[in-house]
Amino acid sequence: MISVNLNADLGEECGDDLAMLDVVSAANIACGAHAGSPAVMEATVRAAMARGIGIGAHPSYPDREGFGRRPMDLSPAEIEAVVLAQLRDLMEIAGRLGGRVGHVKPHGALSNRAAVDAAAAAAIVRAVRGADPALVLLAPAGSALVAAGQAAGLVVAEEVFADRAYDDDGNLVPRSQPGAMIHDPEIAAARVLGMVREGMLTTLSGRRIACRAQSVCVHGDDAGAVALARRLRAVLEAAGITIIPLI
Repeated sequence: MISVNLNADLGEECGDDLAMLDVVSAANIACGAHAGSPAVMEATVRAAMARGIGIGAHPSYPDREGFGRRPMDLSPAEIEAVVLAQLRDLMEIAGRLGGRVGHVKPHGALSNRAAVDAAAAAAIVRAVRGADPALVLLAPAGSALVAAGQAAGLVVAEEVFADRAYDDDGNLVPRSQPGAMIHDPEIAAARVLGMVREGMLTTLSGRRIACRAQSVCVHGDDAGAVALARRLRAVLEAAGITIIPLI
């Protein structure tokens, strides 16, 4: 039996979080650095708990103006500090509500950097271990962040993206480039089916690269995100693939 986790980035105040929580099996909640606030974090945690959806932290560069999607020249020590602070903030809120943060997924430009920068990846891993070594690290498939997490003894889940295109190095195509975003639910579902069932992703140029797809992300801030997620889940389940929690 093939199974996969389905996750979405939520608490960013720009999508239909409640509808998305009825589709996915894990929620990555913005921790205030690129989006969100303590009140939004609390509301999103409550909504996830009410549905039995796994709660994860979605830490970012401290860049609200750029939604965490602009590169920042933070040192590894600074990355560790800002990530750890965000994890602790969400963990405090979840704990106060009787819930638990179970995983961590870096956001935006920080995630893109950690995918190829071993020092940045190691800084994130140190922050995760400092917050709770039992946290699952959700990291881009085949990335430097996967390697850093595994080397440090963390449980790592490798992630692919339903609504993003890949370059020939297996990294996400920058959003500024044509074709970077995939809005058509049928195209997205067909691509994900190949990644999950065959372990192969198809790049923007048509190249096929081996990947390990343990979790699939749909970005919650896109206007068609919920429709895409619903179609994706329907296609996966119709193919006999079970949607499972991350932990």
